[in-house]
Amino acid sequence: MARRIKQEDIAETDRLEGQPHPRENFALVGQGAALSRASRAIRAGRVPSAWLITGPPGIGKATTAYRIARYLLRYGATADGAEDLSVASNDPVSLQVAAGAHPGLLVLKRGLNPDTGKLMTVLSVAEIRKLAGFFGMTSGAGGWRVAIVDTADDMNDQAANALLKALEEPPSRAMLMLLANAPGRLLPTIRSRCQRLDLRPLGEAELEAELSKRLPDLDAGERASLAKLSGGSIGAALSLASEDGLALATEAEQLIGRATSPDLSATLALAEKLARMTDGVERFGGFLTQALAERIRVRALEGGARLDHWTAVLEKLKGSFVRTDALHLEPRQTILSTARAISQTARRGAL
Repeated sequence: MARRIKQEDIAETDRLEGQPHPRENFALVGQGAALSRASRAIRAGRVPSAWLITGPPGIGKATTAYRIARYLLRYGATADGAEDLSVASNDPVSLQVAAGAHPGLLVLKRGLNPDTGKLMTVLSVAEIRKLAGFFGMTSGAGGWRVAIVDTADDMNDQAANALLKALEEPPSRAMLMLLANAPGRLLPTIRSRCQRLDLRPLGEAELEAELSKRLPDLDAGERASLAKLSGGSIGAALSLASEDGLALATEAEQLIGRATSPDLSATLALAEKLARMTDGVERFGGFLTQALAERIRVRALEGGARLDHWTAVLEKLKGSFVRTDALHLEPRQTILSTARAISQTARRGAL
């Protein structure tokens, strides 16, 4: 029988080694437009009951949400604080949020399976139902309660319906922020009850400049490669920089690039390599789906037609990698099936 995981054994699954967690991060890079929009609403006292904060993984959605949360918990919906919604890092509210101990802030996310220690594949209804009790509490000294769902895409159907109920009966002096990598996967009724706050990918030059601060030991060439492969996401770039990340991301780009003329021997070699790595298939799957999503996004902005088949294969591949990890399926077969699916889709129109 697997050892039962104790609470004190559980590490934060969204913290990158050597980097601050989003709740500890006071620097928001490249999201001035979204921040200005949020600031105008909050400082004018016109705060929506829910915001849907969207953008690719690692773009700064959680950092944005924590910044808004600190301001509301410190100043409420007033113009008493800074226009950029910053709160001093040594402010009592900031210290409590950084420690995960502010009574006015609730963060809901996928947890670890207590029996296996693996990250759960869905955000469960049990987690979302915590909203009712939290918003039903008497507000603290600041008068505001803030809840963050990170990420809303991870909800199963039961959780989505429970969230919808919370959105239908919003309490006063409360803010619900839903983070979404793919907002189109959410129920239309959920989207319609939220105001959108869309974050944009960073430009390569902007991203390289930030990487020079975060990873000063990397040479300029490595930073340029990270910026190119990360799709404008600082989180993705930092993840790529760790361990074999850059090599895996390059393999993912190559697999997509040779889709119209598949190389079976190269695919088999990749499958063997990933099978020998700890969490190799899971990490490769993340880089591959992100690279594919970025190509679809760019083609859509260029006015590319008939992208529905690529969107469908992207969702299929996401599910395939999740199942492989959750059910401990044969990783080689997953990679071969992935290459086949991409090749078949490319014949209908390359990205």
